[in-house]
Amino acid sequence: MKIIVVGGVAGGATAIARLRRLDENAEILLLERGKYVSFANCGLPYYIGGAIEQRDSLFVTTKESIEDKYNIEIRTENEVLSIDKENKKVKIINHVSGKEYEENYDKLLLSTGSSPFIPDVQGINEKNIFKLWTVPDVDAIYNFIEEEKPKKAVVVGGGFIGLETAENLYEKGLEVTLVEMSNQVMPPLDKDMAKILENHLENKGINLMLGEGFDGTENSGEIIKLKSGKKLETDMTILSIGVRPNSEIAKNAGLELNEKGGIKVNELQQTSDENIYAVGDVIEVKDFILGTDTMIPLAGPANKQGRSVASNILSKKEDPYKKTMGTSVAKVFDMTVATVGSNEKTLNKNGYKYKEDYFISLVHPMSHAGYYPGALPMTIKLIFDKSAKILGAQIVGYDGVDKRIDTIATSIYFNGNVYDLSNLELGYAPPYSSAKDPVNFAGYVATNILEGLTEPITLQELKENKSNYTILDVREEVEQVSGMMKDAISMPLTEIRNRLDELDKNKNYAIYCAVGVRGYIVERILKQKGYEAHNILGGYRTYSDIEESSNYSDMSTEQDKFESFENKDEDVDKEVKFLNVCGLSCPGPIVQVSQALENLSPGEIIEVVATDPGFARDIKSWANNTGNTLLKSSSDKGKFSARIQKGKKTEKIKQSPTNIKEKTMIIFDGDLDKAIASFIIATGAAAMGNKVNMFFTFWGLSILRKENAPEVKKDFMSKMFSMMLPKSSKKLGLSKMNFFGMGSKMIRKVMKDKGVSSLEELISNAQKAGVKMTACQMSMDVMGLKKEELIDGVEVGGVAAMLEDNDNSNMNLFI
Repeated sequence: MKIIVVGGVAGGATAIARLRRLDENAEILLLERGKYVSFANCGLPYYIGGAIEQRDSLFVTTKESIEDKYNIEIRTENEVLSIDKENKKVKIINHVSGKEYEENYDKLLLSTGSSPFIPDVQGINEKNIFKLWTVPDVDAIYNFIEEEKPKKAVVVGGGFIGLETAENLYEKGLEVTLVEMSNQVMPPLDKDMAKILENHLENKGINLMLGEGFDGTENSGEIIKLKSGKKLETDMTILSIGVRPNSEIAKNAGLELNEKGGIKVNELQQTSDENIYAVGDVIEVKDFILGTDTMIPLAGPANKQGRSVASNILSKKEDPYKKTMGTSVAKVFDMTVATVGSNEKTLNKNGYKYKEDYFISLVHPMSHAGYYPGALPMTIKLIFDKSAKILGAQIVGYDGVDKRIDTIATSIYFNGNVYDLSNLELGYAPPYSSAKDPVNFAGYVATNILEGLTEPITLQELKENKSNYTILDVREEVEQVSGMMKDAISMPLTEIRNRLDELDKNKNYAIYCAVGVRGYIVERILKQKGYEAHNILGGYRTYSDIEESSNYSDMSTEQDKFESFENKDEDVDKEVKFLNVCGLSCPGPIVQVSQALENLSPGEIIEVVATDPGFARDIKSWANNTGNTLLKSSSDKGKFSARIQKGKKTEKIKQSPTNIKEKTMIIFDGDLDKAIASFIIATGAAAMGNKVNMFFTFWGLSILRKENAPEVKKDFMSKMFSMMLPKSSKKLGLSKMNFFGMGSKMIRKVMKDKGVSSLEELISNAQKAGVKMTACQMSMDVMGLKKEELIDGVEVGGVAAMLEDNDNSNMNLFI
């Protein structure tokens, strides 16, 4: 029997090895159009970043090694041009000699894989525009970086390869912008889980531009055009937009394809021609969960298909390849992200509805026992149906993510359900896990939902039906200092049994704690006492992860994003005491810090190391609100450190009043002349070395409106109020002598003639000078404005932020 295999790398290379092991006498020929038969394409980004130091490490094996080991003929740089299935032969071109020739076959295996999608847009062929798919691709990128020393890079596409490439370019020292047409990174994740990853990417220094389509290049590839009209400067661009199956020869041969170009095969990997088989990225597969036809271009399934097809080609014992569940894992800086099965997006597209057809378990366990050093948090989202069948899972965390997704994937494969997850007996020792493994925890929550012990709601449900709920914050007061959900009532778990008379049995309570455990306890207490109650899935940690998204802006209070910084005025000669709260979950870290500070004298310093993301995000706000000073903060591989000084650093200021250089201005009015005066004072103060804070409220918000603001969804009242406001700074009128709108045009002309900067130029100059501009959240809600309608660079804050600025200022103006 003569077998021709078209394409190597994953499926093809695995198939030829298995074919030879099953049949020593078969004539086997592998045709590969590239130079390399088997290389680690998943490792290519890490060679760019330097994690893989040697180029030779990318090659799994060589042509010569395979030929010697398996007695197989391999012809590299030989491409199949066409298939004559009636006469069972293929037409081939040798790219080295240019010669075309034919080969007969008894059985033909297509393992042609896929190729990156390259859009037909302007400037796509410039020398600094790359794709990353093959060894020649990575060589071109590596050499360009070494020779041209680029400073800026744009990566187009936020999938696995795009994120890995962005990380490795950043590790190489480049300033990286990632452009993604979707509203999220990593398509296999749902938006709520992707947001955790997006926050991590931004904290690491990646500039994310979501919802932006790539539209070509200008200026020899140094300008990237986006479909929104925006333009980016870059020294190099890597396209990772998606892949397309290499099925052209199959199509021309008349083999049956799906609408995406994937080759249709049966369980034995046979195409519509019984003598032609296909494996890998080029084929259509059955979805393991839904049973629908789909395409899942992953190396794992390709290798398994390559192994099973060998027996089928040789007519040995049938070895059917059934379905693909899409188990995947990726490293993104310090984090690991993993998925298996269906996500909510896929389920919704197939007609599944949340709470009617499926449910969600969302937990935030630690990677191993909290009391053993090095425990790091993860978030597990488990999706299951009414019959307890596991439909899918997504995990984002720092350590132990891979083994948890593999455990769930194995359970799915053997038709396990959420009760099985809760009962799994998994290996336990403090350095590796907890007595109740994170997978068990996900199962516990799922079974509680199915048994009616809890009826949780998602943040999206709360947002869409906020008027139907009264929100209870059941964390301890020391935790609430760093932030609460808007309109939440403080009722800590430790007090709630004694405060039940404050609650109303006619109300519906939405409960949250730090991660959901205490919220569940309170939900059980209230339900057994006759109240209607629902635990908010994921608690305040999930809320904090998501709240940076504008989709939740009407629920949120302004939070301090965790950023590494160092106070240059720190008293370096002072003794520093240390507190390790690693492994503790909320409220542990904050409580420990609070207790430790009670035992310190004013001015003493403590350095805290924690692994709880809630602590990392909240420590700045907590320090400010408790009258202490955050001197320094940093993060590394899921560990967060913060150096805190007891009390405010005000001693030096009191000794030298002339050192006070901070001004605060509250802009209430929206008249053009008052706006001009405000920004002249602000830029002048900044030029004299002052820190300047401008707080815009009510009519003053008009000054900050974008001239061409994007459309945003608003209710009727918000539309009415926002229509009454001037559309931008260019539409402001004068406080006196407005002359039916002509006054503002006249004063602008006089300013131009006298060489005085326009209001718009003054605003731009103020931003460049570091003037902080804050829009009042409450006023925005009342006046019907969204953050997207304000000029870039404006923060959104509340009265507390304004009062803190006032306290630090020696001049406060109300305009």
